[in-house]
Amino acid sequence: MDAPERGALMLVRFVAIALIGVSLTLLAEPLTYAAKNNAPVEILPCVLRSLPALAGLVMLIRARALAAWLDDLLDN
Repeated sequence: MDAPERGALMLVRFVAIALIGVSLTLLAEPLTYAAKNNAPVEILPCVLRSLPALAGLVMLIRARALAAWLDDLLDN
């Protein structure tokens, strides 16, 4: 694996982990609000805020393929 391919792989992994972190941060807000105010947790906002985490997990699973595609895209 050459340097540009390793760089693309690192970039894909970083973006995937960042998406998961952002999603966890966004998901913490309604959960802490519900816990603090003794309110029920609304499902739809939690599901919508967890979608970036799902995208991040898919990116982590397919990281090598995405990195190869990104490397080819940047070479052209």
